[in-house]
Order: sequence, then C-alpha cells, then structure tokens
Amino acid sequence: MAKRKAYLDMTTVAEALERLWSALGDGRSGEERVSVTEALGRVTSRPVLAVTSSPSYRAAAMDGVAVRAADTDGASELRPVTLRVGEQAIDVDTGDVVPDGFDAVIMAEDVWPGEDDTTVVASAPVSRWQHVRQVGEDVVQGEMVLSSALRLEPRHLAVALAAGHLDLWVRVHPCLGIIPTGDELVEPGPNVRPGEVAEFNSKMLAAMLEQWGGRPVVYASVPDDRGRIQAAVERALAECDAALVLAGSSAGREDYTASVLSTLGKLLVHGVNIMPGKPTALAVVAGKPVFGIPGYPVSASVSADTFVGPWIAKRLGLAASKRPKLTARLARKVPSKAGHREVVRVVAAQVGQDIVALPLARGAGVISSLSRATGLVTFDEHDEGAPAGESVVVELLVTRDQVARTLLHVGSHDLALDLVAELLRRLHPGWDMVSASVGSMAGLAALAGHSAHLAGTHLLDAPTGTYNVAALRRVLPDRPTLLVRLALREQGLYLPKKNPKRIGSIADLARDDVTIANRQPGSGTRVLLDHLLAGEHIDPASVAGYDRIESTHSASAEAVRSGAVDTALGIRLAATALGLDFVPLAEEPYELAIPLDLLDDPAVTRFLTALRHKDLRGQLDRLDGYRPERTGEEIARVE
Repeated sequence: MAKRKAYLDMTTVAEALERLWSALGDGRSGEERVSVTEALGRVTSRPVLAVTSSPSYRAAAMDGVAVRAADTDGASELRPVTLRVGEQAIDVDTGDVVPDGFDAVIMAEDVWPGEDDTTVVASAPVSRWQHVRQVGEDVVQGEMVLSSALRLEPRHLAVALAAGHLDLWVRVHPCLGIIPTGDELVEPGPNVRPGEVAEFNSKMLAAMLEQWGGRPVVYASVPDDRGRIQAAVERALAECDAALVLAGSSAGREDYTASVLSTLGKLLVHGVNIMPGKPTALAVVAGKPVFGIPGYPVSASVSADTFVGPWIAKRLGLAASKRPKLTARLARKVPSKAGHREVVRVVAAQVGQDIVALPLARGAGVISSLSRATGLVTFDEHDEGAPAGESVVVELLVTRDQVARTLLHVGSHDLALDLVAELLRRLHPGWDMVSASVGSMAGLAALAGHSAHLAGTHLLDAPTGTYNVAALRRVLPDRPTLLVRLALREQGLYLPKKNPKRIGSIADLARDDVTIANRQPGSGTRVLLDHLLAGEHIDPASVAGYDRIESTHSASAEAVRSGAVDTALGIRLAATALGLDFVPLAEEPYELAIPLDLLDDPAVTRFLTALRHKDLRGQLDRLDGYRPERTGEEIARVE
C-alpha cells in the first residue's frame, strides 16, 4: 500500500493569512475608465472631484413667483403688497432659473392674483435669497464628492452624474482562473452515473468570486494527472492574476495540488485548522497567489470565503467584508473538536422574543446546508462546542428582517410540509419556513426549550391507541399546547421493485436474510415500528439493521432503492417518489404542536393561514398515501 502524503503543517487561519499577505505585499489591481452607467458595483480607484457646481445656477426652491425681496417689505394680510407681473414678479416652478435682478421666491400659497392679470398680491414679506438655491449650495466645483476605494451604489452614480462626470476611474476586476480537478468529474445534469461526480464547485465559486468583485475564468476539468494539473496552473497564471485549484489538496494518493505548487513556486500553507476546509493549500507562484481549495462543496465554500474573498478585497483596496451579526440561543447542543476552528451552518429565526439558532447537519459534503443556512456560528480553536441554550454569535447570510420572517419547524419529517411552506411563501411574500427533521420526541423537546415555533408529531400511545396527546402531556406539562391536524397518512414497508425477497409483513423482519433501516430514537416511525414488532413478539435486537439510523423518510427509501438495506418503515409518498414497492401497515395522523403562547406570533399566524387555505386540501388529496381529513382543524388543547 502506498504511503499517504502528510500535510506540510497545520496552520491557524490568522497565521495562514499573514503568510499570504507577507508573500504578496499590498499590490492593487490596475485601473480603468468606465461609463458611469456601467460602474454599478465597481470600486473607485481615485477620488471623484466635482467638475461643475451643483446647482450650477440660482434655482427656485419652490413653486411661486420670483421677486425682489425689497419690494415685499411691510407686506401683511392686513396690508398686502401689489406687485406688477413681469416687472416685479415672474412665475417660476421648482428648479427654474431665478431671473437676473431677482433675489427671492414667494411660495405659490402666499401669493394670489391681483385685480387683473397684470398684478399679483403678496400677503407676507420675504427675505433676500429666501426659497432660492445658490450656485454650489450642494457641491462646489473641485470638491470631492466620492472617495477612492468606494464600492459604487446607485446613489453614488447619481452624485457622479450630478457633479458632471460621464465616466469614472475604477479598479480592474482581478482575474481568477478556476481549475477543477478529478478523474470522476462530469458536467452536472440528471444522468450522472454511480462513480461520477457532478462538477458544480466551479460554478458556485465563480459566482462567489463575481459577487466579491473578481472576474472568474473557469477552465475545463483536469484529470488526476500531475503533469496536466501543473500545465493547467501555468496556463491560468499566464492569463489571470490568481488561480484556484479545486480538489487534490488533501493527503490522498492522487492529491497532487501541494506537490505541483511546491514545484512551481513557494508553498506557504498546506493544512489549516478550520473545519470544514482543513485541506486548504496556499502558495505564491511568480508573484501570484494560488489557492488549493478542498473538493467537498461546504469545505470549498468556507475555504474561499476565508482566503480568496479577503485577497480580492485587498486587490480592490477594500477592507475584508464583514457580515452583520446578532446574538442567538442555540436550539441544540453543538459538539466541537478543540484545537480546530469550526464553522457551523445554522438557521436563525425569531421565536417569541428570542433569536434561536438551529444547527444544520454538519460535514464537508452536506450540500443541503449551503442553501438552507441563514447564518454561520464559528467556534474558535479553544472551544469544545456549546450546549443547547447557550448564547452564540451568528454571522448572517440573510438580512435581519429575514430572520424575523422565518418560521422554524422542528420535529418529525413529512414531505407534505413542503406544500404548506410553498403556500406560506405564496400568501405572504418575504416569509419563509424551515424544517429540521429530528423526530417527533426531539421536536416536542424543542418546544419545551422554547426553541421552535411548532413541532410535527405522530407519536402513538400504545396502551390507548391514540396519538400525540399523551406525549404532549409527558414532555410539555408546563406549556399549554394546541394540536392541529395536517393529514392522515399511510405507513408501511419500502421494498425494491418486484420485491425479490418476498417481504410481506412485519414478521419477515425477523428473518436472517432481511436487513432494515430504522429512524432515530424518539421518532414516531420508530415508535410505530417497535409497536408492530411487539405485536409479532419480535425482539428489536434480533432485527438486522435495527440500529442503522436514517433521519428522513426519503433517506430510508433511498437506502432501500440503493440496495443498502432490504426494507424500511416509512410513508407511502416516499416509496412512490423513488419507484419502490410498498406494503401498507397503518394509517396515522400527522399533527402539529403549537404552544398557546405563540398563537399570536406573526410567523405562526401566517403558517396557520396557509395550513387552513382551501388549496391545501386539494394538494394533499393528490399525494399518494395522504387523506386531508380535518386538515387545519384543532384536534386538542393540552393544558
């Protein structure tokens, strides 16, 4: 077996950045002149001085008549002054030139027609230059109206134009060549085969670079061949200001990035104590930076955000961007490994008066966390995570307003909740719903900890044959709760097409040749499985795969389809979606537990309008295995 290459070292983020800045210096991108109308988002390379004064003439600040202030002395309502039109009074609108020889404007509401068309009457005096904008009142020719190192927004473009500029000097977008590497890479699409990996990291990173002010150039994928990777890096550096080599920066047998960079230039960093993102490599080749970016998508995002974004900012003469932050309470415990800086993706939502941060599934390859996360929580090297309820600082990936407009559901997984979420977004634009599939019992525990707006639950109480009420009394004895129905749904066994092992009932799970996938402890599906096994006098410990955990119905169904297991208990809809056979075993109510003290919460009230909307019943009725019986109705109040 070939010996795996080790990392050069394991560097802190701060030290890695310091090595990079020391090796590169403070070089800025060049500058170019662009039209003001094309300058949105660009960064000024020089201060912008006014070419003309604004206003450039004496202008009326009100609709009315231009007058000589002296002609209005002594005017009052009892003794109004009559002024001759054309000689002592000239009609003007806001922005009109104040004619030479006139030095004030009387507002239209303070003047009225005289006895004929040749005169007007003023009922109050005006002072000299009253309601007149002077030349240069806003900007004087030669004054600085925009600074250098300013990212231009629409308001800045208006100022530049008002100050007489038709074009501006801006920093050239730094060019970054992106080189995907790997034998297994193919173009994204629906027909990716086993062993192939859709190459989407380059698209994600290109969009990130463009957002930061870079100009990405994506090169064709390069196989795991040292010579071809080296040639690709040399080409990218000949054509661009920097290069990103995607994947191959770890310690695998075909990870050539670090070796190539050592050959071409100086390898500054190989291994950073940040998770995800540990395999990051940094080098300087011919005075240009090369970033070795890990191949897993979450790692790639973190690595680029930590190192490439700040480099682009430096090239543009900007400070590294900082996201808005807020303090939130952790909804669940987050363990973290001491000695490593760890970035955890979370969903932040306002629940009652508190901001709650719900940690998402972690891992360098958890693609779903990229789109679902609304914030980041960073644990430093000396931290060992944090317990549930701990206050943490969240870097927001969305606006603060979006946090206040997010409904947080924690509990049992149900595919039909997506229909409710879409209705919520349609009925109340700007509002969103995020679900965390942790199981029914963990969802109720989240309500007990004031860490969610509502919890989906389908917990069978075997002695009574009823659902959910007994569990609410047990888990939430001090928090009165409303139970609202979503639907009735079928649970049963997922089976491969044509059911090759002829599995037909729960009794078959005791066979030596049958393996299953299970759900997490405390989930309603696991409770139902245990009840069904007990009915057949089957010891769970004797069921092969009983301890294999999948967190959603979809994941259980995929485990069956992929051949990892022979069967699993779950809802019919997931079997239909993946083309599996299905043996129905039970019909159960899926209900939503909502604390009574949150019924007036804006997120909850909007959710209930979606749940009770007339369109939802029809949509549920079309789902395989669902019956919209009492959908949106109150089932019980547990106090």
